[in-house]
Amino acid sequence: MNIGILFSSLCTVLGALPALLFRNVSHRIKDNLLAYSAGIMVAASTYALIPSTLKLSNIFVLTCGILLGTVALTLLESCLPHADLNHSAQSARAAGPLLVIASMAIHNIPEGISVGISYSSPLSELGNLVSFSIGLQNIPEGFLICLFLVMNGVPKQKAIALSAFTAVIELSSSYIGLQLSDQFLGIVPYGLAFAAGSMLFVVYKELIPESHGDGNARSATFSFVGGLLSMIIMIECLK
Repeated sequence: MNIGILFSSLCTVLGALPALLFRNVSHRIKDNLLAYSAGIMVAASTYALIPSTLKLSNIFVLTCGILLGTVALTLLESCLPHADLNHSAQSARAAGPLLVIASMAIHNIPEGISVGISYSSPLSELGNLVSFSIGLQNIPEGFLICLFLVMNGVPKQKAIALSAFTAVIELSSSYIGLQLSDQFLGIVPYGLAFAAGSMLFVVYKELIPESHGDGNARSATFSFVGGLLSMIIMIECLK
């Protein structure tokens, strides 16, 4: 089993564990965590996936892949019921845990695919960089989803199990991306661009609006920039 793929998925569970110690967290903290995750995902897309696509192919492949990723996530979001993690407690209870899990599935599928495809790339360092960046942003995501469930009456053991289930979704997506790329190496550049487009969709459509919805736009903006810079610095240190 690829250690990088396993690491990026397990980070969701690692992030969920500290949420068991809290009964509530302020909207400001939630918004900042979402924005920090968004910054990491943008860095992974623009600083790793997109440059790697251009190294392996050309601007036409990059454009097609990004558009395909954006369209695919648009269709997936319209087909799957989902709920925002940052809603009020009342609307959160109305949404229910199944909708929250569906929402995380939308986030985790392109993340997993990007990790799997990255490990099939001829660029030897890309897989570790992408799995590390996805794993890093999975920690605050895991914390938020587990906290959401606990705050709305889900037993702690079940909240951890549901959080782990979202990690399994990402793990499965990673191996789908890995197997497809191994069998059809020609699709690797398209797959990298597809993953970048999917992740950028999630950032702009989900994470940024949620992080700006409670009057914390200024601190969330700095958190976004912090996530972006910290990811770039870590990528440079790993090179």
